[in-house]
Amino acid sequence: MQWSGFALYSERQNLILDEVHKHGFVSIDRMADRYQVSTQTIRRDVNLLSEAGELRRVRGGVDKPVLRSNLNYARRSALNPREKQIIASLVVDHVADGSSLAISIGTTPEIVIEALIGKPNLRIFTNNLNVAMLASAQSDWQVTIPGGSIRPHDRDVLGPAVEEFFAKYRVDYGIFGVGGVSPSGNLLDFTEDEVACRAAIQANCNESYLVLDHSKFSRRAFVRGGVISSPTKVFCDDTPPTPIVDLLKASQTPLITPEKDTSHA
Repeated sequence: MQWSGFALYSERQNLILDEVHKHGFVSIDRMADRYQVSTQTIRRDVNLLSEAGELRRVRGGVDKPVLRSNLNYARRSALNPREKQIIASLVVDHVADGSSLAISIGTTPEIVIEALIGKPNLRIFTNNLNVAMLASAQSDWQVTIPGGSIRPHDRDVLGPAVEEFFAKYRVDYGIFGVGGVSPSGNLLDFTEDEVACRAAIQANCNESYLVLDHSKFSRRAFVRGGVISSPTKVFCDDTPPTPIVDLLKASQTPLITPEKDTSHA
């Protein structure tokens, strides 16, 4: 699949998205007839779009998604696993032994922590329960977590107490993901608490690392907080759309991808 501007999807998939978001329900048969492809091809398209949270599968076709909320943690963990592994392998070379890290919610930060296993004497501060469980299994790591109510579908803790928790410490690295990135470079999440947590981590670390796979450049989250040029470094499994690359170049924010590492340019 090729990038086209900010399009992660093919031309036909973007046309399907536009039609559904404008008019609501569209049948599989109607789309197959309109785009002169088989119903199997259309089903593959709508399955991809539905798994990304763009559409909602209903009997005989697709409709607008009911809620603009994030997928649950288990669903997100199954999305783009190879891409997340690539990102994690890039981060490893940018984290020193014996350092302290604040780790945010999300599935990509969890994969980053998994990749860091073997780094000695790390100190982990996190509100991500999956990260805490992984990190606490390492005998020479120290793990600190905040108190509060767990979001069961997200396996994390959020809220003012978490923001105060991260503000208590000054760490070497803050590692966080994001719900999406707008065409203008705004960082997007699904709740105000998610944005506030990310901001608290970024404000209390010496180096801030944004980790995101290429699908986030077309993902529709709706709470704005920060811009993609604000972290110390940006890690992605593939080159972002050209306007995002230009924005990072203009701000001299290093972009680390498998093909390129501009952190030492």
